[in-house]
Amino acid sequence: MQSYSEFLDLSVGFPQEGFDVIDDELYFQDLNLMEMIETYGTPLRFTYLPMVSKKIQQAKILFQTAILKNNYRGDYKYCYCTKSSHFKHIVEEALKNNIHLETSSAFDMPMVDALEKKGHLTKDTTIICNGFKTYQYKQYIIDMLHDGYKNIIPILDNKEEFNLFDDEVDIDTPCNLGIRIAAEEQPDSQFYTSRLGVRMEDIIDFYNNKIVHNPNFRVKLLHFFINSGITDSPYYWNELEKYVTLYCKFKKINPDLDTLDIGGGMPFKDSLVFDFDYEYMVNEIVKRIKEICAIHDVMEPDIITEFGKYTVAEASGILYKVLGRKQQNDRERWLMLDGSFITNLPDVWALNQKYILLPINNWDAEYERVNLGGITCDGQDYYNQEAHMNSVFMPKTRKVQYLGFFHTGAYQEVLSGYGGIHHCLLPSPKHVLIRRNRDESFNFEVFGEEQNSKQVLKILGY
Repeated sequence: MQSYSEFLDLSVGFPQEGFDVIDDELYFQDLNLMEMIETYGTPLRFTYLPMVSKKIQQAKILFQTAILKNNYRGDYKYCYCTKSSHFKHIVEEALKNNIHLETSSAFDMPMVDALEKKGHLTKDTTIICNGFKTYQYKQYIIDMLHDGYKNIIPILDNKEEFNLFDDEVDIDTPCNLGIRIAAEEQPDSQFYTSRLGVRMEDIIDFYNNKIVHNPNFRVKLLHFFINSGITDSPYYWNELEKYVTLYCKFKKINPDLDTLDIGGGMPFKDSLVFDFDYEYMVNEIVKRIKEICAIHDVMEPDIITEFGKYTVAEASGILYKVLGRKQQNDRERWLMLDGSFITNLPDVWALNQKYILLPINNWDAEYERVNLGGITCDGQDYYNQEAHMNSVFMPKTRKVQYLGFFHTGAYQEVLSGYGGIHHCLLPSPKHVLIRRNRDESFNFEVFGEEQNSKQVLKILGY
């Protein structure tokens, strides 16, 4: 019988970049995960911060290379989508890379202000303000415009939002605006058009009727987000062509327009057989935008992206211990974990999201097919197939077994309600941050201890 190590190598090819096995134990980005478990226990959430900078630099190089290769005359700006992870350690790490930010709701704005006061960004940093504007969100934006944040760009999500700003904005230089295009949904969607943004056919009339003669505003940017994410599919390329064509028509009547925000949706590695040609896709996007602009005899726009999952997903993981083994019938074997998918990795439960799953130890043991069970009293708290196969396999052993889910850094902590109350009152796990020192050694910091019962009971009013 093959060992788990041999089985995985024959199935998907292993080791892979970022993962290695040394002396029967798994390493992630050179981190000895068993040592981390022995030091901090399980369940354990960890974030390896250098990965955030690595991903940003990779994307910047890809776009700059494509711009040079295609003689593209616009610039590129990387905006980090804060909603994928608002945590201070993430945003500060991202901002080390001379990037900009995209916000989505009111409380993002005091966060931006706090980062400026600490010197992590300046009032020249571009802040793309997306989302439906509540009164409070709008008020924060206007206060910051008056406070000298000259590159805050409110993106109008609907035509009525303009009135909110028109009544309040009175500054020395015109306020730069963007307009979000209401994108067509994917063919298999329950809806035809996104609930977000202004209808395509309304945008130019809206500009002519409401904005063009108002000296306080300039429309500098058109924004769209294609719901499939960035994929090499007819749907994606067709949508991209429509929105770039609209940009060209709009540019001809509005000389201030100079930026196209193509949104987020760059995929992250969520499987051991993940195969996405980043270089091809970025080059193709830049090339097609240039070609469409050439057809319409329009100067190419500056390009903005709002990458969130791509930026942060691959920096994090969560480690579990197998608490027990259950044979429920002649075919179904369960490994019961000391945590929960519903509370720790809600996208597994809500969206059927798959992550990279690997054992931490016992790689030399034989392998077996298993189901993974979370510890809540909920029939949906399980994980039983991988993105690349219809089953989950783990080492077959009676020894203590640990396993990890990797590339879990986007959205999971916030959707879990970090520090709040969780299904079956399971505590938030301990969270460790990992940085690299100048000599390449690791620096560990406990960001949050495991939640205790007093904290939970206080939230519940006891």
